[in-house]
Amino acid sequence: MTTPKLNMTSFTRYLSLVLLMMLYVNSFMDRQIIAVLGESIRLDLGLSFTDLGWLYGPSFSWIYAIMGLVMGRLADKTSRVRIILIGATVWSFATLASGWASSLGFLIAMRMALGLSQAALSPAVYSLLADVFPQERRATVFSAYASAIFIGVGLSFLVGGSVAQAYDWRISLQLLGASGFLLVGLSIVGLIEPSRISYQGSGEDSIKQGNSADSFVSEKSVWNQLRGLLSKPALRYHLLGFGLLAMSGYTILAFIGSIFTQSFDRVDLIPSYGWFLVATTVAVNGAGWISDRWAKHYGPRNRLAWGWISGLVSLPFLWVGLHSEHPMLAFWAIGIGNIIASSYNGVAAATIQFFARDDQRGLVGALYLFVVSVVGFGVGPPFAGWLSDEIFQGATAVASAVWTIYLICGIGSAAAFYLARKHYEQDVV
Repeated sequence: MTTPKLNMTSFTRYLSLVLLMMLYVNSFMDRQIIAVLGESIRLDLGLSFTDLGWLYGPSFSWIYAIMGLVMGRLADKTSRVRIILIGATVWSFATLASGWASSLGFLIAMRMALGLSQAALSPAVYSLLADVFPQERRATVFSAYASAIFIGVGLSFLVGGSVAQAYDWRISLQLLGASGFLLVGLSIVGLIEPSRISYQGSGEDSIKQGNSADSFVSEKSVWNQLRGLLSKPALRYHLLGFGLLAMSGYTILAFIGSIFTQSFDRVDLIPSYGWFLVATTVAVNGAGWISDRWAKHYGPRNRLAWGWISGLVSLPFLWVGLHSEHPMLAFWAIGIGNIIASSYNGVAAATIQFFARDDQRGLVGALYLFVVSVVGFGVGPPFAGWLSDEIFQGATAVASAVWTIYLICGIGSAAAFYLARKHYEQDVV
C-alpha cells in the first residue's frame, strides 16, 4: 500500500529536505567537534587521554543509542517536526554552554544532553521523509540526507579547527551553538508535518489516513514491536553488516589525527583531511542514486549490493594508506578509501525502511541508529585503542590497529550482506 502524502509542492518537499540536511550538518559538527578540539581541551582543563576517550565516545553514544529507541517510537506517535525542533534547540544550548566549561564533569553532562537531544533527530526525519517522497526515490533522498553527515564532520575539521586555532576552543563551541539557534528559527518557518496512515486495532490492522500525527496509535509495546522486527533474518543481517561498516568508519575518525601525528609527524594534514569528508557527500548521493536504479532494473534486494562495495572495494586503498611510509601517499589513499567505505550511509538508512510497516518507520530507524552507535561509537574506537596499547607497538601501532578493524569489518559486512540478500524477499514489507 502506498502511504498517502500531504499535498505538497516540489518546492516545499525539497525545502524540507534542505532544512533537515542543514540540521543534520549542524548536529554532526556539534557531535564531532570534541575530537577536533580534544588536544586543546585536554591541555586547558588538565585532562588525560582516557578522559578524552570517555568524553568523545560513551558519554554521547550510550545515551544517544538508548534514547534513540524511545525517540523513534515517539516519532511514530506524535508530531515529528515538533520532536526535531525541540531536539535541535536543546543540542544547540548544550554546545553553546560547553564553551564555558571549567571541568570534565560539566563537559560530560553537556555531552550527554547532546546525545539525548540528537537522538530525537534522525528517527523522526526518516519517518517524515518516507511520507514526503515516493518510495521509489527513497534511497536517493535518504542518501542526500545522509550526505550531511560528512559535510558536518568535514566542517568540524575545517571551520571548527580553524576558529579554535585563531581564537580558542571555547569560541569555536560557542559559535557552533549559536548557529544551531539560527537553524531552529528557519526550520520553524519551513518545515511542515505531512499526513500519514493511522493503524488502529489488533490482528488485521484497520487502516485510515490520519490528518494529525497525534492520532497515530499502536497497541503493541515498543519491545514487542522490536522483537517482531528482529525476528526477520534479513533485518538482522542488515544491521550487522552496516553496524560493522560504521565501526570502521568511527574508528578512523577517532584516530586519523593520531595516525598523521604518530606515524608521520604531520599535524598540518589533520585539518585538510576534512576535505575528504566533505567529498564523501558526492559518493553518498551517488550510491543512493545508483542503488535506486539497481533495485528498479535488477530487483529490490540488489540495494544491498552497495554494502559490498563499501566494505570490500575500500580495502586496497586503506591497506596502501595505512602501511605507507610516505605521508602524502597515505593521506590520499586513506582519504579515497574512507570515501568509498563511508558511501553506504544513505543506502543503509533507506533499505531498512522496507522491513517495517508505515507505523514503524521511526522505530526501525532508531533501531538502526542504536546498532550503529553502540557498535560504531562504542566498540570501534575503544577496541582500536586497546590494540594500539596491547598488541601493536611503535610508530605504526595506531595505523595497524585501524587496519585490523577495517579488515575484520570489511569481510564480516560482506558476509552479512550476502545472507541478508538471501532473506530479502521473505522479510520485506
